[in-house]
Amino acid sequence: MFANFMAWIDKRLPVTEAWNKHVGQYPAPKNFNFWYFFGSLAMLVLVNQIVTGIWLTMNYEPSGDGAFASVEYIMRDVDYGWLLRYMHSTGASAFFIVIYLHMFRGLMYGSYQKPRELLWIFGMLIFLVLMAEAFMGYLLPWGNMSYWGAQVIISLFGAIPVIGEDLTTWIRGDYVISGATLNRFFALHVIALPLVLVVLVFLHILALHEVGSNNPEGTDIKKPKGSVPESEQSPFKYHESYTQKYDIVDAVPFHPYYSVKDIMGVVGFLLLFCWVMFFAPEGGGYFLEAPNFEPANGLKTPEHIVPVWYFGPFYTILRVIPDKLLGMVGMFAAIGMLFALPWFDRGTVRSFRYRSKWHLLNLIQFSVCFVILGVLGTMPASDLANLVGRIASLGYFGFFIALWFYSKGEDTKPVPERIS
Repeated sequence: MFANFMAWIDKRLPVTEAWNKHVGQYPAPKNFNFWYFFGSLAMLVLVNQIVTGIWLTMNYEPSGDGAFASVEYIMRDVDYGWLLRYMHSTGASAFFIVIYLHMFRGLMYGSYQKPRELLWIFGMLIFLVLMAEAFMGYLLPWGNMSYWGAQVIISLFGAIPVIGEDLTTWIRGDYVISGATLNRFFALHVIALPLVLVVLVFLHILALHEVGSNNPEGTDIKKPKGSVPESEQSPFKYHESYTQKYDIVDAVPFHPYYSVKDIMGVVGFLLLFCWVMFFAPEGGGYFLEAPNFEPANGLKTPEHIVPVWYFGPFYTILRVIPDKLLGMVGMFAAIGMLFALPWFDRGTVRSFRYRSKWHLLNLIQFSVCFVILGVLGTMPASDLANLVGRIASLGYFGFFIALWFYSKGEDTKPVPERIS
């Protein structure tokens, strides 16, 4: 009966074909390691954010007078409202942890290089939309840090020549941060940006399955050994019977091999996620800041206005440049450099395992500088912090500049012909 039902469905909607193409028979390199958990974990956290966000909106009031009180109502009076709120707030930080590690995997193994440039661009667009989504969601609790954080960031657009003041007023929807700002941020956070995010994730997966997954060796899946009929040379025929028939050793079908492996990664992630959610939901003040447990007050500025930790690296670059306009340019340039990474790297070897020691050192210093920038972004400004921040900013931008110069004639190690 089930087979007949699926046959009826497949004649009207290619469900089985889509399953085989993108999951069941998708040829995944057989040497995936720990770093390849984070793509599936990102999907898990995205679903968590969407589902918990829907339930939170059922009791949230997007107005200047009622927003903070509605969050308190969710936490105190709604059945399991505290759990939904902590799942959402902890999930936001978990999303960025997973995304940053996913991006770092791409840097290590050269997953942005040809022919995966568009795949990387889609991924960076997801990152950019995710930052906008997080920023707008950060205002919704209408806490005091949310209010003043939005005030600082939105005011940056006023530094743009000619259109700055009008643009700032248009973003706020008022001359100051008010209920009008909250209302439009709520609409964007709940409806517009999630739709864009889901579309980009869909395109990201399509692009991935068109060019195939990269792997720690940086070696493409080779054509099958022996003679294979032209009609059977589709990459989506690398399922188990096909590999046995034509002796393919580079790939295994994603399901069940990596679907089962990803389940193990999900279990480990959920153990850590639940521990934080139940025992340390504030994350030591990094996930939920103390001033945000006070209602927004335009007459009471928090002692130190700092962003949430995941904006820290880019906020530090903004802050250490004395000129407001140049600081804003530097902040957006830091993100733009990541978009242009496939063209900064002119090498042909993907994985850091087979690249020169200069690339390894450059990657290490970039990672260290990024962490330093992130830590400084959550700390109050000082002369020493600004000095260290400027040095780390030079290291961040220096990664791309150095990569451009040494990657062209890089002295690399021999890359294996087949995945071992």
